[in-house]
Amino acid sequence: MAPTERFDAAYYRRFYRDPRTRVTTPAQVQRLAAFVAAYLRHLRWPVGSILDLGCGLGWWRSAARRCWPKSSYQGVEISDHLCRTHGWTHGSAADFAPGRRFDLVVCQGVLQYLPDRAAARALANLGRLCRGALYLEALTTADWRRNCDRSVTDGAVHLRPAAWYRRRLQVAFRNCGGGLFVHRQAAVATYELETLA
Repeated sequence: MAPTERFDAAYYRRFYRDPRTRVTTPAQVQRLAAFVAAYLRHLRWPVGSILDLGCGLGWWRSAARRCWPKSSYQGVEISDHLCRTHGWTHGSAADFAPGRRFDLVVCQGVLQYLPDRAAARALANLGRLCRGALYLEALTTADWRRNCDRSVTDGAVHLRPAAWYRRRLQVAFRNCGGGLFVHRQAAVATYELETLA
């Protein structure tokens, strides 16, 4: 099924709007954004620009307004439905190229929907789009087996081991834990035990 057909109103109703079947909530996203903001304050990395790839209903935009009230936010979405409804920029994590880099790039729950080649292109693209920090969440094989609630998590995805992602991410990023990565070219000092090998 093409992304424009798959990510329709019914998809977002099931996985994001219906309290009985949604995978997350705006409050959970707010808590996550507060964690990211606190960690980036600790690293003394200012966030003036945010790119949200696969922005969905825009819950990160609402959270960003609280955490970084002076920052600019750009939401990018593959869903025609959401682009029409919310005015997002239409695009894919694999090839979105706005001609600029961002202080913070968010890519939450997107890469597992891409086949291997497209996901690899997306990971390389994240390195080009980000000049500071990346928050990345992708469902892995082990997550599906042990961590997620299968009753609300979309299992019709491309499951890959975490090592597959880590190999590609390490080209451009240092893994700080908690889903947060810092670009290797960013002027951010991290002690050795603050980053994961």
